[in-house]
Amino acid sequence: MAVRKPITGQIENRNFLAPTGFHFQVQRAPKVSYFGNAVNIPSITLGVAAQPNYLRGIPLPGDMMDFDDLTLRFLVDENLENYMEIQHWMRGLGFPESLDEIYNFQKEDADLVQPYKSQLNLYSDGTLTVLDSMNNAKFKIVFENMFPYALSTLDFDATQTDLEYFTAEVSFKYTIYNIREINCDQC
Repeated sequence: MAVRKPITGQIENRNFLAPTGFHFQVQRAPKVSYFGNAVNIPSITLGVAAQPNYLRGIPLPGDMMDFDDLTLRFLVDENLENYMEIQHWMRGLGFPESLDEIYNFQKEDADLVQPYKSQLNLYSDGTLTVLDSMNNAKFKIVFENMFPYALSTLDFDATQTDLEYFTAEVSFKYTIYNIREINCDQC
């Protein structure tokens, strides 16, 4: 359920939200969570219907919501543990070599995830905790029934003169997300 507060005339808190104040956690991928260094709150789009008129169509709010993808960028550890955590999840979903992969995947890490209604161990919830200007948890955005569908490449290049550590990007699909206040009794 989304956070809803009464509408007032002025903003009470004059501090601004900082882009560095966050912590992201994926239940199925804790190693990726630890090294996460960028994440987004996806945009949402409300569909629009057009009411016919003799001059032009009149736009009206539709009834279908579209949630954009969740993208997480993370530093890759030198043992590739966090990168392989996502790749293993994706391979378990797509079973590229045999059907046994999906069955083995469903049996693994059952204690880390909250299974979707089908009771298959394919999905995971994720939580983005947003910090205030004092680095205290202020909001949490809960993403339900996530699964990764894209993982970026790692490009090795011996001609680089400056050392830049690898970062990878993973994109997730999910059912819905909700923004909740951490200390809100009515949320």
